[in-house]
Amino acid sequence: MKEILLLVHIVGGSVALICALMAVSSKKGSNFHRKVGRIYALGMTVIGVTAIPMAIISEKIFLFLIALFSSYLVFAGWRFAVNRSGRPSKLDWFAVFIMLSTALTMCIGAYFLYTEANDQWVTLLAFGSLAAFLGLADLKSHISRRTIGKKRIVRHLTNMLGGTIATITAALVTNLSTEPVLLAWIAPTMIITPLIAYWNRKALKG
Repeated sequence: MKEILLLVHIVGGSVALICALMAVSSKKGSNFHRKVGRIYALGMTVIGVTAIPMAIISEKIFLFLIALFSSYLVFAGWRFAVNRSGRPSKLDWFAVFIMLSTALTMCIGAYFLYTEANDQWVTLLAFGSLAAFLGLADLKSHISRRTIGKKRIVRHLTNMLGGTIATITAALVTNLSTEPVLLAWIAPTMIITPLIAYWNRKALKG
């Protein structure tokens, strides 16, 4: 069962990453962008659906939290893409609650790793902080009900690319050995986050 899940997971991840590159390089709002965006969301859904049971089977709680983290971002990104009214549904409220709970769990876990002199506390704190930042931003959007127009596109873009960061990070950590070890965990965030900021400014001006 684990081997089957892994195979489906790899296929879904490969499709998602290819479509992510195609989506960010295409004209926003075009038919092509929407089509590859749907395939990307499907691929990311496959990643989340397979990663959660794989993490449970392997007893890797951190990867389980990363799976929840990336799954939420893709869901929220998709919702901002299709919800033009800015009014959140009950499912939106529930999803952001799960995201903030995941962020809190990551930060608490980082504290315990720190007390055990485990260097991975830095990684867990970084992802927990990012999850809290993005979750609170979405919560603010839900409360205001004014995330429409360009602001809606910015939230869509931020969440989708945030999910991509988590996917690339998980792929690097699983398949590569880096020195220092934290490099594989932190590098995707350090590289892609400035690009998110650039594309967000471009979207607000466009």
